[in-house]
Amino acid sequence: MAEQTVAIDAASRPEASSTVLQIAVLAALAATGTLATNILLPSLPQMAASLNVSSAAVTSAITIFLAVFALGQLVVGPISDRYGRRWPVLIGFAVFFAGSVWCGLAADLPGLLTGRVIQAAGACATSVLSRAIARDLFSGAALARAMALIMIAMAAAPGFSPLLGGALDHYFGWRSEFALVAAFAGLGAVAYGTVLGETHHATRTPLDPLAIAKNYLGLIADRRFLVPAATVSLIMGGLFSMFSAAPRVLIEALHFSPIELGLFFAGTVMIVFAAGMLATKLAPRYGLDRSIRGGLFAAAAGSIAILLVSLFTPNFLPFLAAMSVFLLGMGIVNPLGTAQALSPFGEKAGAASALVGFWQMMTAAIGVWLTATLSHEAMFSLGIVLTVFSLIAAGLYTLRASKTA
Repeated sequence: MAEQTVAIDAASRPEASSTVLQIAVLAALAATGTLATNILLPSLPQMAASLNVSSAAVTSAITIFLAVFALGQLVVGPISDRYGRRWPVLIGFAVFFAGSVWCGLAADLPGLLTGRVIQAAGACATSVLSRAIARDLFSGAALARAMALIMIAMAAAPGFSPLLGGALDHYFGWRSEFALVAAFAGLGAVAYGTVLGETHHATRTPLDPLAIAKNYLGLIADRRFLVPAATVSLIMGGLFSMFSAAPRVLIEALHFSPIELGLFFAGTVMIVFAAGMLATKLAPRYGLDRSIRGGLFAAAAGSIAILLVSLFTPNFLPFLAAMSVFLLGMGIVNPLGTAQALSPFGEKAGAASALVGFWQMMTAAIGVWLTATLSHEAMFSLGIVLTVFSLIAAGLYTLRASKTA
């Protein structure tokens, strides 16, 4: 399978350096939401003390962000299919910037939550449209490769941001974290306008509520979209569950410091990086179906291992080994499954990307909630959620393979 990049708005293939810049900017767009959430993880206790609320209460700043982030994508996608990508992205960055400033100035929890709603409304635009723009620029194997490279780059946001957030909190206080993400939004807007700009030159879809609903229903009814999109959403839901449970597992149960927690998240980047590089090699050689099935097998094996570790040897090294296997599988499934879901739907890439993003964030919100409520033992609760999500994903994808065989 040839890895040929198709530029919609150019007569010839872009140079390699131009493609690298495009992917770097797309990674920045995609990482905005996870950066805004994960950078706060080490600071949740300090934020709770500053705002005079409990740690459980301040965690709602993550839950409400994910909920708005999920719902907003359903609106942004169709808007971009009608009016293009440029203005929704730039407005999204501006709204995210305003929300970050609001959060940084918040004097109480309601003020913080209001700012998080504004932040999420902006971040959902940049995140969902990063996938749609990738679909505008690339196709086929090149799209799968681009999605893998974007995932590798954006893994730095959830991986390194807790370490960065812990350092900022230590030296400047938790409000400095919102100043940083606001600056990130400003730089992202400039980079987007300079490197990419408008990429949607296909037929524009009318902005009609009935047509939008028909688009979404058509995507849901199409097995080419439904199965890989639902599969990726379940695996990504497991990933966010891991993010939310890690502070409880490592700090409360295993007595890590916030800086050590940040180092743990930074270490996950290396695993996701290796998985993304592996995905770019597996897809051309074995095809998307076999590569995704292999990734799902690894994710399920790692999930079951975490559950067993929580029951028999709830120590760090066994937990780390099991988590690494899950992350390896996730890093293969996410880019390849996303590319497989979006590839057949170039004329409505915005709506398809929005629906993928909505499912991912809603599954993430459900996973985070289940992980926090199923058990007081965080590792056991995480093991249950990951095992159920990964086994359902593997079974769903196996059903697709049997239908298309």
